[in-house]
Amino acid sequence: MADRHAGPVPRLLSSRKRGFVQIFALKWYAAIFFATIALVGCGAKHESRSAPPRPQVKQAPHTPIDVKKAELGGDTWNPQWNQIVEQALPPAMLSSQVPRDVRRFCPRFYVMSQEDQRVFWAYFFQALAGAEAGLDPGATVRHTEPKLAARENVPVSRVRTEGLLQLTYADQQRYGCPFDQQGDRSLKLNDPARSILQPKNNLTCGVMILDNQIIEQHKPLLTRSSYWATLRPGTLSYRVFAKQMTNPPAACGLHLVRGHHHSAPLKEIAE
Repeated sequence: MADRHAGPVPRLLSSRKRGFVQIFALKWYAAIFFATIALVGCGAKHESRSAPPRPQVKQAPHTPIDVKKAELGGDTWNPQWNQIVEQALPPAMLSSQVPRDVRRFCPRFYVMSQEDQRVFWAYFFQALAGAEAGLDPGATVRHTEPKLAARENVPVSRVRTEGLLQLTYADQQRYGCPFDQQGDRSLKLNDPARSILQPKNNLTCGVMILDNQIIEQHKPLLTRSSYWATLRPGTLSYRVFAKQMTNPPAACGLHLVRGHHHSAPLKEIAE
């Protein structure tokens, strides 16, 4: 009897062994499959957390001088400069602390979103750069006004304003502007590598100066004691600036106000 059943036993064991191997292989493949999915999923989550989609930056409208210079092939406003201005703005310049005369150029400033307020300031500094330097980042002007020399505490013959917003090296100590006068001495006057001529430094400094005027000193946006002659009402320079402020962002509602008072001439903005 024992010999009769001896043959099939090895085949039965072999069959069981093959089944065990197959089950083990299936489990192994399944483990690898799910582990791969988990790793891919974690990688995707990590990537989405580390690199969130960047919000679209609104571009400021073109000032009249920017449009004209584009037609003539001259210096124009670089759209990247909008971002420089917007990133340099302190929270207070996006709040109710901004003086009321801002409504002369942007009637809806206090009810706009902060995003639109940033765009307004980008446009404002584009207009300021247009009036001050004709949108030329390399503009340098030597002045002979005794008053300006006294303000800068230098001899009349050495007064020089430079860059998009016509600033001076003295602003480094006065407002904390990112200029390096010592390092710039080894460079030529018209070298764009000079710190005061670099648009990022110049525009950032301009924001700091205006912040000092309207937030820290609580002065109006337009005042006879402004750093810039272009922001002093009644001057020729101011009229040049005001002409550049006739095309602010649509969110400002300036065109709606004009439409309501359509009989009022545009020159009222410059008054």
